[in-house]
Amino acid sequence: MSFAVPEYGERPRTLTPAWLRPRAAAAAACLVLGLGLVGGAATGSWLTGDGAEGKAGTGFSAAGALWHSVPVDKLFPPTVQGTGAGPGGADRTWTRIAVAPDSGCAEAFDPLLRKVLAPVGCRRLLRATYTDATQSHVTTVGLMFTKGDPAAMSALAARFRDERLDRRTDLMPRPYAAKGTAAALFGDGQRAAWTVSVLTDAPVVAYAVSGWADGRTVDSPQPAADAVRAGAASAAAQAGLGQEAQGLADRVERRLRQTAGPAKASPS
Repeated sequence: MSFAVPEYGERPRTLTPAWLRPRAAAAAACLVLGLGLVGGAATGSWLTGDGAEGKAGTGFSAAGALWHSVPVDKLFPPTVQGTGAGPGGADRTWTRIAVAPDSGCAEAFDPLLRKVLAPVGCRRLLRATYTDATQSHVTTVGLMFTKGDPAAMSALAARFRDERLDRRTDLMPRPYAAKGTAAALFGDGQRAAWTVSVLTDAPVVAYAVSGWADGRTVDSPQPAADAVRAGAASAAAQAGLGQEAQGLADRVERRLRQTAGPAKASPS
């Protein structure tokens, strides 16, 4: 095999042997195609927001708009089934007896809790009150839609966790006592068990507070997380009021996430 030698002053040329030319051409084609695919994928991701961060942001925003875009029955259904949600794994059925008009948060929280929640702001508050099958227990469930971004919600959730704010009796949410219902006597003094959950995948603070329907005063309310523990001996724990608050809050929170999924996928 011989290669041509350039004349003096002529620019050297690199000649590819004939048997290498098809492979070189194929390699070049693969390189161009690969670059095109990578570039196209990146461009598509930027244009459509297919990245994980884009999806998370879209879902967060979609959840924050639910307070005015879905019927109340989607978030607070007329009947909630609590399979295994009662003491000892007993089933529960809760019936909605009142829905509060959507509002701000000024009257829904004690002043100190309102101060703790202030960093994320209150955009809108939705509340409903339920009773159990015997109508001896009443529970108010609330969804506070905030103005906070993901960072603000994460910071608030961390503070609740680190400082155990969800265990403090001076940070209980207030019930919604609707006249003419089994919850008519459900006031601040009747709060027996409660739970507060700061979501980080949605601009929402979910909560529930339970008590007796007969208006009895509770001297020592107990966080639902403590009242549902085996061996808990408080009156609220013995009556299953921790399960009432925790069970309803969990199911309403779950419905919020389920509703936010289709909302995220729908065109705005």
